[in-house]
Amino acid sequence: MTLIDKIAWIQVDDGAILSTRSVGRDVYYLPGGKREPGESDLETLVREIREELSVTIVAGSAVHVGTFEAQAHAHPAGTVVRMTCYTADFHGELRADNEIEEVARLTYADRDRVSPVDQMIFDELFRAGRLRADAR
Repeated sequence: MTLIDKIAWIQVDDGAILSTRSVGRDVYYLPGGKREPGESDLETLVREIREELSVTIVAGSAVHVGTFEAQAHAHPAGTVVRMTCYTADFHGELRADNEIEEVARLTYADRDRVSPVDQMIFDELFRAGRLRADAR
């Protein structure tokens, strides 16, 4: 088994979750990314969100939501992504940066438009009443 270690930001507003689509990709992913050698979860979260969305995460506000594992999208069978998720406050204006082509707010109705691990996270947030069912 190959493991991809990722950190993700859960940012839900009015029942819709912030998601991103990278250049050349056909599905949406929660913002975040892979840990650099020696980085903590929060260092990774702050760096990745700044790189992807041009905002500053308030590290002291970060709260661990959960850790999820699933087959990695667009990788060979047996490649598992482990997504460690945090909520956190931020400063700045959200905008796509670097490899991010699109920023979107998705609801549970968009579940089929995200990666397998994100689908698990959508399920959890929906069960918890944090994601709304309709696309509105």
